[in-house]
Amino acid sequence: MTDGFDLRDEPWIPVRLAGRSVRVGLRELFHRAHEIEDLELPVPPAASGLLRILAALTARIAHNDGVRLGSEDLADDIDDWFVLRTKVLARSRFDTDAVDAYFDKEVPPGRFDLFDAERPFLQDPRLRAECVDAKGNPNPSGVNKLVLGRPTGVNGAVLFGHFTDGAPVSIPAEEAAWHLIAQLYYGPSGQCTPRRITSHKPGNGDAGPLRKSVSFHVWAPELFTTLVLAVPAPTDSVDLDSEDRCPWEEATLPDPLDALPAVTWPGRLLTGRARHAVLLEPSADRTEVTDAYVTWSTHEPAPTAADPYVVLDMPKTGGAPFARPADGQRAVWRDLDALLLKGDGQSQWPSAFEHLPPLLRPTLRVRAYGFDQDGQQRDTSWYEATTPPVLHWQADVNERMALYVARCHQAAEEVGDRLQYAARLAWKLTTDPADDPSAKVKLDPKKPGPWANKALAYYWPVAEREFWRLVTPEQCDTPPHGSFVEAALVALDEAIGSDRADVRLARARIRARASIRAVLPDRNSGPNYPGS
Repeated sequence: MTDGFDLRDEPWIPVRLAGRSVRVGLRELFHRAHEIEDLELPVPPAASGLLRILAALTARIAHNDGVRLGSEDLADDIDDWFVLRTKVLARSRFDTDAVDAYFDKEVPPGRFDLFDAERPFLQDPRLRAECVDAKGNPNPSGVNKLVLGRPTGVNGAVLFGHFTDGAPVSIPAEEAAWHLIAQLYYGPSGQCTPRRITSHKPGNGDAGPLRKSVSFHVWAPELFTTLVLAVPAPTDSVDLDSEDRCPWEEATLPDPLDALPAVTWPGRLLTGRARHAVLLEPSADRTEVTDAYVTWSTHEPAPTAADPYVVLDMPKTGGAPFARPADGQRAVWRDLDALLLKGDGQSQWPSAFEHLPPLLRPTLRVRAYGFDQDGQQRDTSWYEATTPPVLHWQADVNERMALYVARCHQAAEEVGDRLQYAARLAWKLTTDPADDPSAKVKLDPKKPGPWANKALAYYWPVAEREFWRLVTPEQCDTPPHGSFVEAALVALDEAIGSDRADVRLARARIRARASIRAVLPDRNSGPNYPGS
């Protein structure tokens, strides 16, 4: 323990242990990872970043006969690495001596202290001297800038609670650690607190490496297996020859004006790509954070290296693949085919989903953490979702089920699109009927009417229930469209309602329902499997 806030031993990570919600420090988390049932961090972007930090720590700690999972000597032979991972998993728990040796001996003192004077965890103490006003006085950003969900300045979305810059409310140190991590991974681009290093004093920065994305993680029944499977395999997309360091292992703080080091495996890949610099100001008793500096860390171009937990989509117009963006209105099951099918030319599953152990697959779920944001400053919503065990249906093990899952998803999307069209059509025919009832109707995109959103809000939760009912091996040959069409017909009726009943509405409803039924495939045609 120190007189600061030592993340090794202070209880700051919420977990479920023996059926109870408790908080643990890093040391206890690794000591008892085989007993911990789940992470319960209530800020999904912080949980997403924390998992990357824990995966990097796992690579340093997990070993078999002294050979670590993150050993650079294994990077040249991927088969040897998978053999080692299998042996680590067979141990069923982390070696407590290895945990303590890493935290107490291998990392210099103070590096896991949230308020260390020289090297606070994932922070830059130089900001006190570099973020100053014209008179040289400290110019902090404010605690509201640190805490995601609080408004800053004149504008800003209020996600949780009401706060103002004029009356800032301090935050407990353990929660400040969550928001520190979230800022480093999901922080905004654009205007920020100016930082003076030379005579120039820029006040703008780049977005965090995960901004506006959704992360997918292999999720086991206990945390030990989850963390071991979270360590990404060595890949040629990163520098496998240079020495790998996490920020808390670096001998010196990075030079913000110097070229960035190459992305190495796995430390810099998972923990060393932040575009922000942060410094927390503690209360006198070190239990709260009362202020914070949040600014840019570098203006050098970000090195290109694919994050191992994101789905990569190809732009329709060509170009480099990009991480699938988070969508607060889109449930995780609608991305499931991208996690089971290795790639169809338009998407690529996360590299962390490669070569999962066959014996464990029937128990493995998918955890998704998403932060619905724009590319700059606006934050809309965040979410967390977990699927049932589905990874035994990956295409490299069970291609038939993987294709059927994709077929069910495709059917749900097709029917959802048609429902949206049908609801707009019904509104148009009811409020602005054509002179010729049989004429083709031209819909105005600026006048969708109120029924489309209502219908989709009803449809998607029902479609999700139908999806999970359908995706079983026993129903693998069941055509899926019918179930979704029935759900869409009910959704359309719910949106239109029964308050108004006249001939015009009745005709519009009939035509809209016929439009939805038209999605049903020709019974004489074969199944339209993706990739067939």
